[in-house]
Amino acid sequence: MINANVAIQVLPDVHTDEEIVRVVDEVIDYIKSTGVNYYVGPCETAMEGDYDQLMEIVKRCQYIAIEAGAPSVMSYVKITYKPDGEKLTIARKTNKHHVNDCIKDLKSA
Repeated sequence: MINANVAIQVLPDVHTDEEIVRVVDEVIDYIKSTGVNYYVGPCETAMEGDYDQLMEIVKRCQYIAIEAGAPSVMSYVKITYKPDGEKLTIARKTNKHHVNDCIKDLKSA
């Protein structure tokens, strides 16, 4: 059941853009491995699913960033929780805004 949406922005305390990208990529790889539905944006990653599972993922993201070499990490988290019913899905919120993305990608290739 989808009873929660969570968006997380992980900001590792590292010194170069390359290191930021490397650490954040490890966090995103972890999110991918969990099996939840997710959407990677330029500033945050959105996830949807069971509230308790998503909260565990958010918690683990901090550890992943530290294990990847960041001495500290800040995260900004947005949570929508509706225990008695389903939330709007990522697809319902965003698909209409991305219908032409594939066409744009093909034209720029």
